[in-house]
Amino acid sequence: MSAAPAAARYAGTRVPRVEDPRLLTGHGTFVDDVVRPGMLHACFVRSPMARALITGVDASEALALDGVHAVFLAEDLNPGVHEQWYTLVGRDVPDTPRPPLAEGEVRFVGDPVALVVAADRYLAEDAAELVAVDYEPLPPVADYVDARDSDELVHAGYPGNLAGELAGPPFEELAPVFDEAALVVRETIYQQAYVPVPMETRGIVAEWSASTGEMSIWTGTQSPHEVRLFCSRLLGLPEHRVRVVMRDTGGGFGQKVVPQREDMCVMLAARKVPGALKWIEDRRENLMSAGQARHAHADARIALDSAGTILAAAIDYTEDVGAYPVPWPVGNAAAVGMFFPGPYRVPRATWSTACVFSNTSGRNAYRGPWQYESLAREVLLDEAARRLGMDPADLRRRNLLRRDEMPYFNPNGMPYSDITPLETFEQALEMLDYEAFRKEQERARAEGRYLGVGTCTYVEPTTAMVTLHSTEGATIRIEPSGKVNVYVSGGSAGNSLETAAVQLTADALGVDIADVGTVQGDTAVTPFGGGTGGSRSGSMIAGAVAETASVLRERITAIAAHRLEAAAEDIELAGGRAAVRGVPGSGLPLAEIAHLAYFQPGELPPGVPAGLEASGRYRPESPIIWVNATHLCTCEVDVATGRVTLLRHIVSEDCGPMINPSVVEGQIAGGAVQGMGGVLYEHLAHDDDGNPVTTTFMDYLLPTSAEVPDIEYGHIETPAPGPGGYKGVGEGGAIGAPPAVVNAVADALAPFGARITRLPLTPERIVSLVRGEDA
Repeated sequence: MSAAPAAARYAGTRVPRVEDPRLLTGHGTFVDDVVRPGMLHACFVRSPMARALITGVDASEALALDGVHAVFLAEDLNPGVHEQWYTLVGRDVPDTPRPPLAEGEVRFVGDPVALVVAADRYLAEDAAELVAVDYEPLPPVADYVDARDSDELVHAGYPGNLAGELAGPPFEELAPVFDEAALVVRETIYQQAYVPVPMETRGIVAEWSASTGEMSIWTGTQSPHEVRLFCSRLLGLPEHRVRVVMRDTGGGFGQKVVPQREDMCVMLAARKVPGALKWIEDRRENLMSAGQARHAHADARIALDSAGTILAAAIDYTEDVGAYPVPWPVGNAAAVGMFFPGPYRVPRATWSTACVFSNTSGRNAYRGPWQYESLAREVLLDEAARRLGMDPADLRRRNLLRRDEMPYFNPNGMPYSDITPLETFEQALEMLDYEAFRKEQERARAEGRYLGVGTCTYVEPTTAMVTLHSTEGATIRIEPSGKVNVYVSGGSAGNSLETAAVQLTADALGVDIADVGTVQGDTAVTPFGGGTGGSRSGSMIAGAVAETASVLRERITAIAAHRLEAAAEDIELAGGRAAVRGVPGSGLPLAEIAHLAYFQPGELPPGVPAGLEASGRYRPESPIIWVNATHLCTCEVDVATGRVTLLRHIVSEDCGPMINPSVVEGQIAGGAVQGMGGVLYEHLAHDDDGNPVTTTFMDYLLPTSAEVPDIEYGHIETPAPGPGGYKGVGEGGAIGAPPAVVNAVADALAPFGARITRLPLTPERIVSLVRGEDA
């Protein structure tokens, strides 16, 4: 029997992040900080056209430059591909094309055509400009909205430019409900393309050792073990011949979940050059070719009775997946349909989704990839309230699910449990003092000022158990000194996984947090894990640490009980000591127990192995852990200039017990700000010929601290199944903020009869809405 851990001392508290001393003093190690002996540098030659045939490439001038080692084309690298599929989604999905370099035809502006390798980055860039590529322009499929009716195909094997589609029951089954409903709200809502924009762009260093047949990779990634598996398949190498090292990663947000085409090129080219090969993406490349997100529209509808009770919901969703989506996009598109009923009591629903190619950069994962469902649903609910003459809050109260209704299956079969939609909604309203705001809004309108309030309540799946994400491992080693190291796979890109692992381990073993360190991000020494994605890290690391620590507690307890001549069940672990419960001053320091375990195995009780090191693997009790929250936004709109000033942003979140409230709130804030930017500022725009027109921060606008209000937090804690009851929190802010901001603006503009169906809400668009010129 192992000693139960003492009451949590660190989990649930705002301990300082263990990452901060190095990151805040500029001592982090990012990919561009990696230097290897004889290292070479890579630069891509990229297509200036959205679609064209490649009729010739002349690299002679580039190769003539002193210090240029190679110029690789598709025929040099692409045949080296053995397999390329992502563990995240599995071998057997009907994936879309993804050649490392463009073969015969370029399919978006920024498509990599050649890879230049030179002695330094500056020379590589100069040489890339000397590579002459002859193109024969072809008509591009620039707008995904028209792509299914176009005679032009982005990929020859995909009629109608359809990358994939999925659907629920036929709409005809629900048609009578909609036909007989007192009110049907129906809109086609368009969301613009916007992107993750991590602070650190993509980067990779690959070093091939021909003598040992081993590949070493340093990269900024959310999942080092995914990179290792992908590389082993790509190059046809045994897994143990690939080592991936991830140190610090300056943001990922989904963009760095899996290797992309440029990573493939560097891996393939590394075996053909005489030294390590580094590629660091610049910001223009990142905006032009690292992938787009969000770009979608849908015909969405909700049927209600005259009292505002929801009767049915349906959505026909279409998303732009660009030329080369990463990873397979059809699953996330289906999630839009399946989650569309949200946290509401919806008796019947159906959905259909379509993923459509275009000659633009490929669709990529981005924080809550299915978030369109919340945007469409919440906009429709506000519109329904206006048409019924109800306050939007009252309409939601009538329909939101409550804690005491769990478990609950939504009409698309999603098995909700352990969520509190109505409770978070009411908490957010109370934090605002909703009734007082409505009175203030009325006074402001009389003065010619236009205030608005908007909400979004959502439910999201976290820790979804698909392939790579199904289990998580941890190794804990108590050193002979009594200090502790915990090894987990890592993938921390700003989400404080180091701090979480240290807090959890300190509590699990009853030791001081200062005596715990963590090793993450090196596949040579860390157990296999899924990395960061799907809001999984907190609950999975908690499970892995708990599973592993229980083995060590049992061993420590047995040694201490034997040494102290006590029963194992009377031993408790706290303060770095194993002591007899109720006997003050008794006990052994963990360092003494470790010394016995490593150096005096003859003193151990029968059956107890030497050493204090254990590995464990956690498999969650539930295939999905559900999380919910309410976002509430207030704003003021200047109807003359179209300027939106965000006044307050409140988030009531139920992510279960919090490992570290400061980290939780930081995750919420980061996502919320990205959501605000996606409504008011950010737009990855293309012209009618498929040319990107926002490839610098002069054109692609981001919110700054001057535009973002202080975010206020409310917490409701409903434990999830599993150790600690922890849930995920990483994606929710980016899901909940956009609808809340949109509805706040729409509420401010209600006197003008404005209906918002197209984003972003630029000043120009808002002025048009006020004038009734833009629906």
